[in-house]
Amino acid sequence: MSKSIKVAVLGAAGRMGATVCRAVEEAADLELVARLDAGDTVDADALAGADVAIDFTVPAATEANVHAVLDAGAHAVVGTTGWDDASRGRVTEHLERVNAARAGQDGLGVLIAPNFGLSAVLAMTFAAKAARYFESAEVVELHHPDKVDAPSGTARHTAAAIARARSEAGLAAMPDATETGVEARGADVDGVRVHAVRLRGLVAHEEILFGNVGEQLVIRQDSFDRASFMPGVLLAVREVVSRPGLTVGLENVLDLS
Repeated sequence: MSKSIKVAVLGAAGRMGATVCRAVEEAADLELVARLDAGDTVDADALAGADVAIDFTVPAATEANVHAVLDAGAHAVVGTTGWDDASRGRVTEHLERVNAARAGQDGLGVLIAPNFGLSAVLAMTFAAKAARYFESAEVVELHHPDKVDAPSGTARHTAAAIARARSEAGLAAMPDATETGVEARGADVDGVRVHAVRLRGLVAHEEILFGNVGEQLVIRQDSFDRASFMPGVLLAVREVVSRPGLTVGLENVLDLS
């Protein structure tokens, strides 16, 4: 039997962190060796020999946590949002330095996923495939009011993928005659409008709307319980140990060709 993967959870006292801890403990091939939360130092001692650290903290802390995890010699799986090109670039540079120094050892990896829900990943993938065929596209994301960022990382990832597909297809900018009240049109993510709803009772939901003259396509994804994210989190833990460097998006470890 292969050796179990030792796992540390950062943000272990939070809603997602607590759910992740339970999922790791219930997985036969994983071992939970450390629970860290706000105020805890992230270093080799605190990680207690973890092969992989899972970060579900807050946007203000997540990048520093990842750098600390790499310095401690562990892989990282990140579900915290708030990442941009600059912060991802710094992690890529750190990975290159660390892995260059690991002579004779396997390279470290970081997997950042805007969403670990398999239904969400499939929705994003389907949206990117559909984008080239429609004149208009918009994204609506709906979450609980305790979420600290808007639009969500999932919605930004979705919109960016739609924008790339439209650009590769040579499509023109989407039609929009709005002259007043532009602030009501939502955030502009690479030319794709993204709308954020915050409502008590919601967990995590997304609608991707496409339109042509005389037709509409709506892709809808709903996560009703945080348990729905756990298969994706555990998959990421198992995959990151054999994927040196930075991977962004769970779709990159799924067979979606």
